[in-house]
Amino acid sequence: MSEAEQRGADEVELREESAPELDDSKSAPDDRAEAGPFDASEVPAMRPYVDLGGIKVAPREGLQLRLEVDERANRVVAVSLEYAESLLQVQAFAAPKTTGLWNGVRAELIQQMGAQGASTAEESGPLGPELLVRSQAPAEQGGGTRVARFVAVDGPRWMLRGVIMGKAAVDAEAREQVVDLFRELVVVRGEQPMPPSELLPLKVPAGVQAQRQAPQDGAQQA
Repeated sequence: MSEAEQRGADEVELREESAPELDDSKSAPDDRAEAGPFDASEVPAMRPYVDLGGIKVAPREGLQLRLEVDERANRVVAVSLEYAESLLQVQAFAAPKTTGLWNGVRAELIQQMGAQGASTAEESGPLGPELLVRSQAPAEQGGGTRVARFVAVDGPRWMLRGVIMGKAAVDAEAREQVVDLFRELVVVRGEQPMPPSELLPLKVPAGVQAQRQAPQDGAQQA
């Protein structure tokens, strides 16, 4: 091996040694199976839910529900729940059986949001690690600081991710109500094989409004 080849091999080895090890462990509350968010196999078939395909929502007083539609792909990409002066936008993704997605996705979000000029801070919450993101709102939207809180739970062969905005993003009491709403959600993974991080299909049921617009930054990718 020439000196140049040896230097190249040393550089590759150094990069491999310095690369952070990917944490693919599952991130979920210890009582997830009992307190949610639930897998479809964990809830009674008789309990009423709004069936949105990959996600089922438990109806409750004061809850407003709409679906976000990506016009380019002509498909539903997220469920938005307005509750307690807050907005919770949720998506469910396919995941491996024994490993989780949230730890890796969180690292990607930190990099992505930082590249867009937002500040990020990891915090510990009732669901596990959370990501608090502060960004500058566009002038045409009134300017100021926009705050969003990313949460997620790794379940059996799925990850449910939520973006909390509005009052619950900064107010602990309001956030407790929104987390309770998040934990009532049911994920329907299905038996069909899907690659990890693929969005579980969502559908528009009768009586639910579909909002035809692109979701907020980072909403379409796990």
